[in-house]
Amino acid sequence: MEKSWQIPRRTFLRGLGATLALPWLEVMGDVAKAAPGTTPPTRLLCIFQPNGVYPGAWDVTGSGRNFELSPILKPLADLKDDISVVSGLDNVGRGHVQMTGAFLTGVPITNGKNGTSLDQMIAQQIGGATPLPSIELGTEPPRQGNASGEPIAFANTVSWSSETTRVSPEINPQVAFDRLFRSHSGPEAKRLAERRKSVVDLVMQDAKDLRRQASRRDQQKLDEYLESVRSVEVRLDKIIDPPERDWTPPTTPDLERPPAGIPKDRATHLRLMMDLMVLSFQTDTTRVGTLMTAHGFSRQNFSFLKGVTSDHHGMSHHKGQAEAVSQYTTVSQWYVSQYAYLLKRMKEIEEGNGTLLDNSIVLYGSSMKDGNGHRKENLPIVVAGRGGGKLTPGRHVALKPGTPLPNLHLAIAQSMGVEIDSFNGASTGAATEIC
Repeated sequence: MEKSWQIPRRTFLRGLGATLALPWLEVMGDVAKAAPGTTPPTRLLCIFQPNGVYPGAWDVTGSGRNFELSPILKPLADLKDDISVVSGLDNVGRGHVQMTGAFLTGVPITNGKNGTSLDQMIAQQIGGATPLPSIELGTEPPRQGNASGEPIAFANTVSWSSETTRVSPEINPQVAFDRLFRSHSGPEAKRLAERRKSVVDLVMQDAKDLRRQASRRDQQKLDEYLESVRSVEVRLDKIIDPPERDWTPPTTPDLERPPAGIPKDRATHLRLMMDLMVLSFQTDTTRVGTLMTAHGFSRQNFSFLKGVTSDHHGMSHHKGQAEAVSQYTTVSQWYVSQYAYLLKRMKEIEEGNGTLLDNSIVLYGSSMKDGNGHRKENLPIVVAGRGGGKLTPGRHVALKPGTPLPNLHLAIAQSMGVEIDSFNGASTGAATEIC
């Protein structure tokens, strides 16, 4: 029975031009004893990294719980009990375009057609419970042209809502933020949104009313939550409308002007998108997310990393040369360190019966094993989180070599409550070893 002082789990802070869902608070009741429907939901986040990895620097030693992280995976050392490294999975298709398209569908793009991706299949099943069925974020603008006879545009995304419909990722942090948290239903709301008034300020009166009935612990959690939302806003404002500088360089280099609102710094951009993804789950704005860390045919330059002089795609065709392999490994480790950052953020957020990470499935990987030769066997895959108790992390899950990637898709879909016994007709069974 709900006590008189409790508030519903689906409580929102509201203000003119903004609606902000709340994280779990004690005033919502004891999750462990809560009625059906009040237990934190299970979320799915799929993170794509382009261009593969150098196998010798990725492959772990040992199996089960007795495994050692490889050099690329070292940034996950503090999260070893929260992840499962999965080996033995094979992709399909040829080249960057087809293999990127198959990362979440398990089938190759043929005559412009693909299959429904894992994230969209799940969103179509559970998306009606949240304001947004899913959110798709990225960091690199779409590309055009052809590669191996396929339009490079097909590698702009890994999300397909049907065999012919791609879902493009949003790469502008402010646009993504507004889509997640702002209401544009009325003229006054639009006017306030255009002025970019803080979402936190818009809902502050409602937050003050809630604080009066909240415990000290809830008050602290509410303050920390609102501060995390405001922190993202402040960072966005500094990027889009930077403060006056106290010094102006005497010369101006000839730089190509980037798209409006897109951070120039690679790490800043990616981490902003990760923070937005965490907020989207924390607020239950959506339960399904996809993050393209870069385009599937990415040629991004990583010279900001020590010892790296080449673009990512170029170094992935390393031909076994030591210098190229070293740079390739450095970039792969950088990507994994960003993944570790996101997992730690999720692990810091309590949800009554555990953490946001405990109640999530966070799939990370690339659509090819090694960019040199476009190898598609034994993909680099990590699955983090406990999926609300459905997964058992902290292991190296060594599947039978040659296991189809859709077997993992099927196991994840079933863990998310989707009642299917085959994934796009390409699976041979569910990879229940991750459970």
